[in-house]
Amino acid sequence: MHGISGQALAIDCFVFALAVFVGFELITKVPAILHTPLMSATNAIHGIVLVGAIVVAAVAHDAGSDVIAVLAVFLGTLNVAGGFVVTDRMLEMFKPRTTQPTAPDRDRAV
Repeated sequence: MHGISGQALAIDCFVFALAVFVGFELITKVPAILHTPLMSATNAIHGIVLVGAIVVAAVAHDAGSDVIAVLAVFLGTLNVAGGFVVTDRMLEMFKPRTTQPTAPDRDRAV
């Protein structure tokens, strides 16, 4: 029987917990001005995940694998598109706003 041993599971859990801790510490140290470029890089990485899901979908042969593959492609696409929408909205926040002159301002200009 193939399975994962208790020691391998403990090592995997330790690596996962360490990755969560290191990731949280790294993200909290990044200045707010760098969050947008960091999100753009993350979107590119999610694009790679989407390509991987498509490759897995191509080699799936049974109904369960097909469902999981389609779900993975759908969620990967949703994640990439949502990431780009959020990044675009954040970039809009950095653009200077143009204000329309109000009526008293127009009267003074004449």
